[in-house]
Amino acid sequence: MRLPTFRRTAAVAATGLLLLLAACGGKAESPAAPAGQAASGAFPVSLAHKYGTTEIKSEPKRIVVVGLVEQDALLSVGVVPVATTEWFGQKPGAIWPWAQAALGGAAKPQVLTNTDGLQFEKVAALRPDLILGVYSALTAEDYATLSKIAPTVAQPQDTVDYGVSWQDLTRTVGTAVGRKAQADKVVADVEAKFAAVRTANPRFAGATGLMATTFEGYYVYGPQDSRGRLLTDLGFKLPDGLAAVTGKEFGANLSREHTDMLDTDALIWLVDDYAKDKAKVQADPLYAKLDVKTQGRDVFLENNELVGAATSFVTPLSLPYLLDKLVPQLAAAVDGNPATAVQRAAA
Repeated sequence: MRLPTFRRTAAVAATGLLLLLAACGGKAESPAAPAGQAASGAFPVSLAHKYGTTEIKSEPKRIVVVGLVEQDALLSVGVVPVATTEWFGQKPGAIWPWAQAALGGAAKPQVLTNTDGLQFEKVAALRPDLILGVYSALTAEDYATLSKIAPTVAQPQDTVDYGVSWQDLTRTVGTAVGRKAQADKVVADVEAKFAAVRTANPRFAGATGLMATTFEGYYVYGPQDSRGRLLTDLGFKLPDGLAAVTGKEFGANLSREHTDMLDTDALIWLVDDYAKDKAKVQADPLYAKLDVKTQGRDVFLENNELVGAATSFVTPLSLPYLLDKLVPQLAAAVDGNPATAVQRAAA
């Protein structure tokens, strides 16, 4: 199961952090990341978000990521953060293989965690000049504390927490570092790949699709989640009533009486153990009678494998890899023919 961490501890007192900042006036814990050159006239820039508007007065050189995926957006426009926040996977620097080429020979960022809340002291010790929490669930208290350290860009106002699209995230990050034009091109290039997939797979258009996982029963991802948007970007239609189930969250548990919502033209399961969890799901009497099972429309992805990981870690760098691996499985699923079995994707 791969869900963003929910726990948040109480924010560190602002006075304590200000004292810490004063104490950190000497050598920083890690060197400044190479940032290249921002566009002429890119600053100052103001970015609106859930907790107001943040002004970035000059090109940031030391960027700390407290969201879960912003490092890929930064790397896609040629900027390396000094620190990232680990979500899952335990990759050095929280940099996945699909992002290694963009990192190049630069030093990997320092890795923070948010398992027991944001690590405010470590963030402060890094002496950032920009903090990014666009793909996050920052609270008002979190934002207030981080803003005392450096200009902070929080999650958007008009989406659920962890609900920003990869397009908006990339453009927001690109604008924050003075690379709006590069970010726009990155988005356009990846969207062209989606367009090519839709053209090559006309069956996707209007077919129903859904993503689910085996978290406390069956958990489904909604229309404001990156996994749900991945399907709609491919041309699929999410099930009627899904938005009512997920409400103001990125996903929700599905009650047993609503198991029929899983009966879609293509269903992607994100599981921790491919063989064990697939067998368990398909043995469920309620699930076993659905067409999605009997007609071989279900796709199982293991979270710890790259394809499964990329399906949750949706970014402009993961998507080209993911489309190459996932689309053939979806094509085999959506035809509704059990004879064309869905093959497990190789990493």
